[in-house]
Amino acid sequence: MSTPPSTPAAAPAAPPAGAARPRRQPPRPPAEGPRRPARQRAAAILEVLAGARTPANAAAALGVSLPRYYLLEQQAVAGLVSACEPQPRGRAADEGRRLEALERDCRRWQKECARQQALLRAAQRGLGLAAPAAPAAPATGKKRRPRRPAARALRAVARLREPEAAAGGASTTEPVRG
Repeated sequence: MSTPPSTPAAAPAAPPAGAARPRRQPPRPPAEGPRRPARQRAAAILEVLAGARTPANAAAALGVSLPRYYLLEQQAVAGLVSACEPQPRGRAADEGRRLEALERDCRRWQKECARQQALLRAAQRGLGLAAPAAPAAPATGKKRRPRRPAARALRAVARLREPEAAAGGASTTEPVRG
């Protein structure tokens, strides 16, 4: 007896060269859904609403009284209606994020204000303008003694205020002693 020549098992067809292989999706963990009693209640309520079961029969199947069944049905319908409300588009408003953004803006504007004040002071010094008067202190009943200016600073101010024409013969690099 001769045996017919065996044919090799057909190998799966290889994808053509250069074709992308389909990616395998990682298995997903089972979704955390409602627990079994909640699913049973939902099924019973839907059966009553569809007309397949009477409310008394559904209450008996769930092991609750008829008034309790009607309360459960009312809550279920209210939940269904609220779930069908249109949801706002985009990211939900988060007060924490909004507060952080406002604080970030506040810091940025404070830095910008300090920068502008420094530029103003530099421009005033460059033009030789007097510094603005200090704001008046609120009267608290106690007078503060005015700060005594340093003598060296007063000499520097006097040198800066001298007209350049009068300084033609005198050297301005010498310290003025007072």
